[in-house]
Amino acid sequence: MMQENKSGGLFGKAVFIVILLVLLIAATRRFYQAVPAGYAAVATLFGKVQPQPYREGLHLPVNPLYSWYFYDIRQKSHKETAAVTSQDQLQTALDVSVQYRFLPDMTPKILQETGGEEEVLQVHLVPKLRSLLREQSKAVLRAEDFFLEATQNTLQNSLLEGLKSYMTPKGIEIQAVLMRDIRLPAFITKAIEEKKQREQEVEKQKAELERFKTEQQQRVASAKAEREAAEETAKQRRLLADAQAYEIGAINKAAGESPAYIKLKALEALEAISKDPAAKLYFLNGSSPNPLPLMHLNESGSDAPKP
Repeated sequence: MMQENKSGGLFGKAVFIVILLVLLIAATRRFYQAVPAGYAAVATLFGKVQPQPYREGLHLPVNPLYSWYFYDIRQKSHKETAAVTSQDQLQTALDVSVQYRFLPDMTPKILQETGGEEEVLQVHLVPKLRSLLREQSKAVLRAEDFFLEATQNTLQNSLLEGLKSYMTPKGIEIQAVLMRDIRLPAFITKAIEEKKQREQEVEKQKAELERFKTEQQQRVASAKAEREAAEETAKQRRLLADAQAYEIGAINKAAGESPAYIKLKALEALEAISKDPAAKLYFLNGSSPNPLPLMHLNESGSDAPKP
Protein backbone atom coordinates (compact mmCIF):
# COMPACT_ATOMS: atom_id res chain seq x y z
CA MET A 1 0.00 0.00 0.00
CA MET A 2 2.77 2.40 0.90
CA GLN A 3 4.51 1.67 -2.42
CA GLU A 4 1.33 2.45 -4.34
CA ASN A 5 0.98 5.75 -2.52
CA LYS A 6 4.57 6.51 -3.31
CA SER A 7 4.05 5.76 -7.03
CA GLY A 8 0.94 7.91 -7.11
CA GLY A 9 2.85 10.77 -5.53
CA LEU A 10 5.61 10.60 -8.10
CA PHE A 11 3.10 10.62 -10.95
CA GLY A 12 1.34 13.65 -9.52
CA LYS A 13 4.62 15.50 -9.18
CA ALA A 14 5.51 14.72 -12.80
CA VAL A 15 2.15 16.04 -14.05
CA PHE A 16 2.59 19.18 -11.96
CA ILE A 17 6.07 19.78 -13.37
CA VAL A 18 4.83 19.34 -16.96
CA ILE A 19 1.96 21.77 -16.40
CA LEU A 20 4.34 24.22 -14.79
CA LEU A 21 6.73 24.01 -17.74
CA VAL A 22 3.91 24.56 -20.23
CA LEU A 23 2.71 27.61 -18.35
CA LEU A 24 6.25 28.91 -18.07
CA ILE A 25 6.87 28.47 -21.81
CA ALA A 26 3.54 30.10 -22.63
CA ALA A 27 4.31 32.99 -20.34
CA THR A 28 7.81 33.33 -21.75
CA ARG A 29 6.43 33.31 -25.33
CA ARG A 30 4.48 36.46 -24.53
CA PHE A 31 7.68 38.35 -23.75
CA TYR A 32 9.04 38.28 -27.32
CA GLN A 33 7.62 38.62 -30.84
CA ALA A 34 9.08 37.36 -34.14
CA VAL A 35 7.96 39.27 -37.27
CA PRO A 36 8.36 37.32 -40.56
CA ALA A 37 10.34 38.68 -43.48
CA GLY A 38 8.34 41.09 -45.63
CA TYR A 39 5.89 41.95 -42.86
CA ALA A 40 5.29 44.72 -40.35
CA ALA A 41 3.54 44.16 -37.04
CA VAL A 42 1.31 46.52 -35.08
CA ALA A 43 0.63 46.01 -31.38
CA THR A 44 -2.46 46.99 -29.44
CA LEU A 45 -2.92 47.14 -25.67
CA PHE A 46 -6.53 46.79 -24.55
CA GLY A 47 -7.67 48.12 -27.96
CA LYS A 48 -5.25 51.06 -28.06
CA VAL A 49 -2.98 51.03 -31.12
CA GLN A 50 0.67 51.44 -30.34
CA PRO A 51 2.21 54.18 -32.54
CA GLN A 52 5.47 52.36 -33.28
CA PRO A 53 5.35 49.50 -35.82
CA TYR A 54 7.57 46.44 -35.48
CA ARG A 55 9.65 45.51 -38.53
CA GLU A 56 10.78 42.01 -39.47
CA GLY A 57 12.98 40.18 -36.98
CA LEU A 58 12.92 39.19 -33.30
CA HIS A 59 11.72 41.74 -30.78
CA LEU A 60 12.56 41.11 -27.11
CA PRO A 61 11.22 41.96 -24.61
CA VAL A 62 7.67 43.05 -25.44
CA ASN A 63 4.65 43.62 -23.28
CA PRO A 64 3.06 40.19 -22.81
CA LEU A 65 -0.39 41.81 -22.87
CA TYR A 66 -0.01 43.07 -26.45
CA SER A 67 -2.27 41.85 -29.24
CA TRP A 68 -0.64 41.68 -32.66
CA TYR A 69 -1.70 42.53 -36.23
CA PHE A 70 0.49 41.76 -39.24
CA TYR A 71 0.69 43.55 -42.60
CA ASP A 72 2.33 42.14 -45.70
CA ILE A 73 4.46 45.07 -46.95
CA ARG A 74 5.74 43.30 -50.09
CA GLN A 75 4.64 44.44 -53.53
CA LYS A 76 1.18 43.24 -54.50
CA SER A 77 -1.09 43.47 -57.52
CA HIS A 78 -4.81 44.14 -57.57
CA LYS A 79 -6.81 43.31 -60.71
CA GLU A 80 -9.97 45.21 -61.46
CA THR A 81 -12.53 45.01 -64.29
CA ALA A 82 -14.78 47.98 -64.90
CA ALA A 83 -17.34 48.93 -67.56
CA VAL A 84 -16.73 52.51 -68.70
CA THR A 85 -18.60 54.77 -71.12
CA SER A 86 -16.94 56.92 -73.78
CA GLN A 87 -18.41 60.05 -75.36
CA ASP A 88 -20.24 57.98 -78.01
CA GLN A 89 -22.26 56.42 -75.15
CA LEU A 90 -20.84 52.93 -75.78
CA GLN A 91 -19.64 50.77 -72.91
CA THR A 92 -16.19 49.21 -72.92
CA ALA A 93 -14.84 46.68 -70.40
CA LEU A 94 -11.36 47.55 -69.11
CA ASP A 95 -9.12 45.15 -67.18
CA VAL A 96 -6.62 47.08 -65.03
CA SER A 97 -3.83 45.96 -62.70
CA VAL A 98 -2.63 48.18 -59.84
CA GLN A 99 0.74 47.42 -58.27
CA TYR A 100 0.99 48.67 -54.68
CA ARG A 101 2.52 48.06 -51.26
CA PHE A 102 1.73 49.05 -47.67
CA LEU A 103 4.02 51.67 -46.14
CA PRO A 104 5.39 49.98 -42.97
CA ASP A 105 5.70 53.18 -40.95
CA MET A 106 2.02 53.95 -41.54
CA THR A 107 0.63 50.55 -40.58
CA PRO A 108 -0.48 51.77 -37.11
CA LYS A 109 -2.50 54.52 -38.80
CA ILE A 110 -3.94 52.00 -41.29
CA LEU A 111 -5.06 49.73 -38.46
CA GLN A 112 -6.52 52.61 -36.49
CA GLU A 113 -8.40 54.31 -39.35
CA THR A 114 -9.30 51.45 -41.71
CA GLY A 115 -8.40 47.98 -40.47
CA GLY A 116 -6.67 45.06 -42.12
CA GLU A 117 -5.34 44.64 -45.64
CA GLU A 118 -8.64 43.54 -47.20
CA GLU A 119 -10.51 46.42 -45.62
CA VAL A 120 -8.02 48.89 -47.11
CA LEU A 121 -8.65 47.50 -50.60
CA GLN A 122 -12.44 47.49 -50.30
CA VAL A 123 -12.74 50.85 -48.54
CA HIS A 124 -10.12 52.92 -50.39
CA LEU A 125 -8.40 51.38 -53.41
CA VAL A 126 -11.25 49.72 -55.33
CA PRO A 127 -13.82 52.57 -55.09
CA LYS A 128 -11.24 55.20 -56.01
CA LEU A 129 -9.95 53.15 -58.94
CA ARG A 130 -13.44 52.66 -60.35
CA SER A 131 -14.25 56.32 -59.92
CA LEU A 132 -11.10 57.40 -61.76
CA LEU A 133 -11.75 54.91 -64.57
CA ARG A 134 -15.23 56.30 -65.16
CA GLU A 135 -14.03 59.88 -64.92
CA GLN A 136 -11.05 59.49 -67.26
CA SER A 137 -13.03 57.46 -69.82
CA LYS A 138 -15.41 60.37 -70.36
CA ALA A 139 -12.61 62.17 -72.20
CA VAL A 140 -12.37 59.40 -74.82
CA LEU A 141 -14.32 60.31 -77.97
CA ARG A 142 -15.03 56.83 -79.35
CA ALA A 143 -14.94 53.36 -77.85
CA GLU A 144 -12.41 52.11 -80.41
CA ASP A 145 -10.05 54.91 -79.32
CA PHE A 146 -9.22 52.81 -76.26
CA PHE A 147 -7.01 50.74 -78.55
CA LEU A 148 -4.88 53.77 -79.44
CA GLU A 149 -1.50 53.81 -77.71
CA ALA A 150 -1.81 57.51 -76.91
CA THR A 151 -5.21 56.94 -75.23
CA GLN A 152 -3.87 54.05 -73.15
CA ASN A 153 -0.80 56.00 -72.04
CA THR A 154 -2.92 59.00 -71.05
CA LEU A 155 -5.35 56.79 -69.15
CA GLN A 156 -2.59 54.91 -67.30
CA ASN A 157 -0.78 58.11 -66.31
CA SER A 158 -3.98 59.76 -65.10
CA LEU A 159 -4.93 56.71 -63.03
CA LEU A 160 -1.44 56.50 -61.56
CA GLU A 161 -1.34 60.14 -60.49
CA GLY A 162 -4.91 60.08 -59.16
CA LEU A 163 -4.34 56.94 -57.08
CA LYS A 164 -0.98 58.15 -55.77
CA SER A 165 -2.38 61.45 -54.48
CA TYR A 166 -5.33 59.67 -52.86
CA MET A 167 -3.75 56.51 -51.45
CA THR A 168 -0.36 57.73 -50.18
CA PRO A 169 -1.82 59.66 -47.20
CA LYS A 170 -3.71 56.49 -46.32
CA GLY A 171 -0.54 54.39 -46.10
CA ILE A 172 -0.59 52.77 -49.58
CA GLU A 173 2.20 53.36 -52.10
CA ILE A 174 0.93 53.04 -55.70
CA GLN A 175 3.78 51.89 -57.93
CA ALA A 176 2.17 51.28 -61.34
CA VAL A 177 -1.15 51.07 -63.18
CA LEU A 178 -1.26 48.73 -66.18
CA MET A 179 -3.92 48.16 -68.83
CA ARG A 180 -4.31 44.37 -69.20
CA ASP A 181 -7.23 44.03 -71.61
CA ILE A 182 -9.83 46.05 -73.51
CA ARG A 183 -13.13 44.54 -74.62
CA LEU A 184 -15.25 46.64 -76.95
CA PRO A 185 -18.94 46.05 -77.70
CA ALA A 186 -19.44 43.03 -79.96
CA PHE A 187 -20.65 44.95 -83.02
CA ILE A 188 -17.65 47.30 -82.88
CA THR A 189 -15.26 44.37 -82.55
CA LYS A 190 -16.88 42.78 -85.60
CA ALA A 191 -16.67 46.03 -87.56
CA ILE A 192 -12.99 46.43 -86.68
CA GLU A 193 -12.25 42.87 -87.76
CA GLU A 194 -14.05 43.41 -91.06
CA LYS A 195 -12.14 46.64 -91.59
CA LYS A 196 -8.85 44.84 -90.96
CA GLN A 197 -9.84 42.15 -93.46
CA ARG A 198 -10.63 44.80 -96.08
CA GLU A 199 -7.32 46.53 -95.41
CA GLN A 200 -5.48 43.22 -95.72
CA GLU A 201 -7.28 42.50 -99.01
CA VAL A 202 -6.34 45.94 -100.33
CA GLU A 203 -2.72 45.38 -99.33
CA LYS A 204 -2.82 41.98 -101.04
CA GLN A 205 -4.17 43.54 -104.23
CA LYS A 206 -1.52 46.25 -104.08
CA ALA A 207 1.18 43.62 -103.73
CA GLU A 208 -0.26 41.65 -106.66
CA LEU A 209 -0.43 44.81 -108.78
CA GLU A 210 3.14 45.68 -107.86
CA ARG A 211 4.25 42.15 -108.76
CA PHE A 212 2.46 42.36 -112.15
CA LYS A 213 3.98 45.78 -112.77
CA THR A 214 7.45 44.45 -111.99
CA GLU A 215 6.94 41.48 -114.31
CA GLN A 216 5.81 43.79 -117.13
CA GLN A 217 8.80 46.02 -116.62
CA GLN A 218 11.05 42.98 -116.76
CA ARG A 219 9.37 41.80 -119.95
CA VAL A 220 9.74 45.25 -121.53
CA ALA A 221 13.40 45.37 -120.54
CA SER A 222 13.94 41.84 -121.93
CA ALA A 223 12.18 42.71 -125.20
CA LYS A 224 14.21 45.88 -125.52
CA ALA A 225 17.44 43.96 -124.92
CA GLU A 226 16.44 41.36 -127.53
CA ARG A 227 15.57 44.09 -130.04
CA GLU A 228 18.85 45.86 -129.46
CA ALA A 229 20.71 42.53 -129.83
CA ALA A 230 18.85 41.79 -133.09
CA GLU A 231 19.58 45.29 -134.38
CA GLU A 232 23.26 44.85 -133.51
CA THR A 233 23.36 41.47 -135.27
CA ALA A 234 21.67 42.92 -138.35
CA LYS A 235 24.07 45.81 -138.29
CA GLN A 236 27.04 43.45 -138.18
CA ARG A 237 25.61 41.41 -141.03
CA ARG A 238 25.11 44.54 -143.10
CA LEU A 239 28.65 45.61 -142.41
CA LEU A 240 29.92 42.12 -143.40
CA ALA A 241 27.79 42.13 -146.57
CA ASP A 242 29.00 45.60 -147.42
CA ALA A 243 32.58 44.46 -146.90
CA GLN A 244 32.07 41.41 -149.09
CA ALA A 245 30.35 43.45 -151.77
CA TYR A 246 33.16 45.93 -151.64
CA GLU A 247 35.71 43.13 -151.94
CA ILE A 248 33.87 41.58 -154.92
CA GLY A 249 33.55 44.96 -156.54
CA ALA A 250 37.23 45.62 -156.00
CA ILE A 251 38.12 42.24 -157.50
CA ASN A 252 35.90 42.79 -160.52
CA LYS A 253 37.29 46.21 -161.02
CA ALA A 254 40.85 44.90 -160.74
CA ALA A 255 40.07 42.07 -163.18
CA GLY A 256 38.56 44.45 -165.68
CA GLU A 257 41.43 46.84 -165.49
CA SER A 258 44.30 44.28 -165.39
CA PRO A 259 44.26 40.90 -167.27
CA ALA A 260 47.40 39.99 -165.37
CA TYR A 261 45.33 39.86 -162.18
CA ILE A 262 43.17 37.06 -163.62
CA LYS A 263 46.29 35.17 -164.74
CA LEU A 264 47.75 35.52 -161.26
CA LYS A 265 44.64 34.11 -159.66
CA ALA A 266 44.65 31.22 -162.17
CA LEU A 267 48.22 30.35 -161.29
CA GLU A 268 47.36 30.49 -157.55
CA ALA A 269 44.44 28.12 -158.16
CA LEU A 270 46.65 25.78 -160.19
CA GLU A 271 49.23 25.74 -157.41
CA ALA A 272 46.58 24.91 -154.83
CA ILE A 273 45.25 22.04 -156.99
CA SER A 274 48.71 20.65 -157.53
CA LYS A 275 49.12 20.15 -153.77
CA ASP A 276 46.26 17.65 -153.80
CA PRO A 277 47.83 14.13 -153.78
CA ALA A 278 44.87 12.81 -155.74
CA ALA A 279 45.47 15.25 -158.62
CA LYS A 280 46.89 13.60 -161.75
CA LEU A 281 45.91 15.49 -164.91
CA TYR A 282 44.96 19.05 -165.76
CA PHE A 283 43.45 20.19 -169.06
CA LEU A 284 44.13 23.78 -170.00
CA ASN A 285 42.59 25.88 -172.72
CA GLY A 286 45.74 26.51 -174.68
CA SER A 287 44.06 28.79 -177.21
CA SER A 288 43.22 31.31 -174.48
CA PRO A 289 45.64 34.16 -173.88
CA ASN A 290 45.05 33.50 -170.19
CA PRO A 291 45.05 29.72 -169.82
CA LEU A 292 42.93 28.44 -166.89
CA PRO A 293 42.58 25.02 -165.31
CA LEU A 294 39.56 23.39 -166.87
CA MET A 295 39.19 20.02 -165.12
CA HIS A 296 40.75 17.96 -162.39
CA LEU A 297 40.54 14.22 -163.09
CA ASN A 298 41.08 11.65 -160.35
CA GLU A 299 42.93 8.55 -161.39
CA SER A 300 40.30 6.42 -159.80
CA GLY A 301 37.74 7.67 -162.26
CA SER A 302 36.82 4.93 -164.80
CA ASP A 303 36.07 7.46 -167.58
CA ALA A 304 39.34 9.42 -167.25
CA PRO A 305 40.93 9.98 -170.68
CA LYS A 306 44.38 8.61 -171.32
CA PRO A 307 47.18 11.04 -172.16
